[in-house]
Amino acid sequence: MTTHHPIAIVGGGLGGLTLARVLHTHGIEAALYESEPSSGARGQGGMLDIHDDSGQVALRAAGLYDEFRALVHPGGEAMRVLDKHGKVRLDQEDDGQGGRPEVDRGHLRDLLLKSLPDGSIRWGAKATGARRLATGAYEVALADGSAFTADLLIGADGAWSRVRPLLSDDMPAYTGVSFVEFDLLDADVRHPDAAAVVGGGMLFALGEGNGLLAHRETDGSLHVYAAIKAPQEWAAGVDFGDRRAAKAALLTRFTGWDERLRALIADADGTLVPRPIHALPVAHRWPRVPGVTLLGDAAHLMSPFAGEGANLAMLDGARLAQCLAARPGDTEGAIAAYEAEMFPRSEESARGSADNLEVCFRHDAPQGLLDQFALYARQD
Repeated sequence: MTTHHPIAIVGGGLGGLTLARVLHTHGIEAALYESEPSSGARGQGGMLDIHDDSGQVALRAAGLYDEFRALVHPGGEAMRVLDKHGKVRLDQEDDGQGGRPEVDRGHLRDLLLKSLPDGSIRWGAKATGARRLATGAYEVALADGSAFTADLLIGADGAWSRVRPLLSDDMPAYTGVSFVEFDLLDADVRHPDAAAVVGGGMLFALGEGNGLLAHRETDGSLHVYAAIKAPQEWAAGVDFGDRRAAKAALLTRFTGWDERLRALIADADGTLVPRPIHALPVAHRWPRVPGVTLLGDAAHLMSPFAGEGANLAMLDGARLAQCLAARPGDTEGAIAAYEAEMFPRSEESARGSADNLEVCFRHDAPQGLLDQFALYARQD
């Protein structure tokens, strides 16, 4: 027998979890299917800055704001901007008054997981496709050969969503920028020079076509993204299974940079992981299709240069849940209301993200980023 659910969510990232949690607070249960085999199957990445007008709004709706505040990394909003020669162009301390406190992504995910009833999540359930049935319900096929059906299907399954094709033919396109992700462990003891360069919070070291983005983790490590403007084929031509070869290839891209910045790459611990950056069209949207919608990266994948991805996913989840709770018996009206506000909100952020990507790597970098920060300060 195929399992049937009134509401099913595909994807157990921050957006899907927030949706399930806010629905639960309104007495509405949903089944959540996640491809990972367990909550601890892999690391969850680095720090997130949770914005007061999006991610924090979602956490308040989830009834988890106070618990979130206890997870905030003190000093994490500190920020430094350097040019390629190592000159400090901006150095801001965290005064505790900012609206974007930093939190470990894994800790935030654990908070959401623990807020759900036992059995809410079906682990190890990788969706391979979805189709609409003659009854109007949706069937989702899983990699193990099983399937489930749902009256309302919500795709929270990220960049390469298996639910999105029910609504849109658009696919993510390469942005022209690739990240290489790595860590420097126990930085204050093992990598004191790197720790001093990064500081207590976030580092932007930018030059034309390249950048080093780093932040200090709650465990004392430094999480670093080396960003390069390069054809997508560049990463495919590097043997990232050979750490020495990967470092050499990456260091070549940073020829002429200050040696303290190059040392972030040279001294990296563990594996270097390539991450080509993709995005959906800035104004991605779709016509209303009964019984199905998307949230987070499945709906509006964008580059990370606006810092909005996780925040928007959580806000999407919270607002969709609130719309459903406010319109019992009118699922279509609820989804229409949700999409009507989500589309312009995500388009604005996606446009900003695309613009910021260009600003960060233009010929006079980091001047464009400094100009933006100065503009934001005047507006505040």
